[in-house]
Amino acid sequence: MADPNAALLTQLRNIQAKTGKTLAELHALLAGSGLTKHGEKRSWLMAQLGLGHGDANTVVSFEGKPLPDLGAAPGAAPAAPAGDALDAIYTGNKAALRALHEAVMARIGELGAFEIAPKKTYLSLRRSKQFAMVGPATAKQIEIGLNCKTLPEHPRLKMEKPGGMCQATTRIEAEAQIDADLMGWLKAAFDAAA
Repeated sequence: MADPNAALLTQLRNIQAKTGKTLAELHALLAGSGLTKHGEKRSWLMAQLGLGHGDANTVVSFEGKPLPDLGAAPGAAPAAPAGDALDAIYTGNKAALRALHEAVMARIGELGAFEIAPKKTYLSLRRSKQFAMVGPATAKQIEIGLNCKTLPEHPRLKMEKPGGMCQATTRIEAEAQIDADLMGWLKAAFDAAA
């Protein structure tokens, strides 16, 4: 089983390598931006420094907290394979889905604080436990796994066999499908993982 602290330290080193700035320097930039809300700061980092959603979220989450000893100067850590986890997930014929993925993640971010654990083919979204998974299913669809036992049956939901990582999945291929139904299911899963 992977050590979550080691994974976090690696993510932070990769953020420093990608931006060429220490976490303290990134926090100083955020302070100078005049922004106050978590989501605004995350979006600013994504727009100004090209960070992915998860990396920007992690930087903002460490604001005002003791910074871990990363043991290396910026640029000394090996870069992530292609810049960040999403670069590795959304390659080839799935690259066009990245914008849709980021739109989904932005809406999920409105639900509140959570952790993002990048996996090989998807992102695991966690509170006290995993509440959702987001990643490409096909070249044209993103699959969202929902970990919630109280979801109602719906034509857009595929109920999974007991014992799996999620109780239900759904697929989207357009931003218009990030609608009230999907957000309701995500909120139920988010709340169930509190």
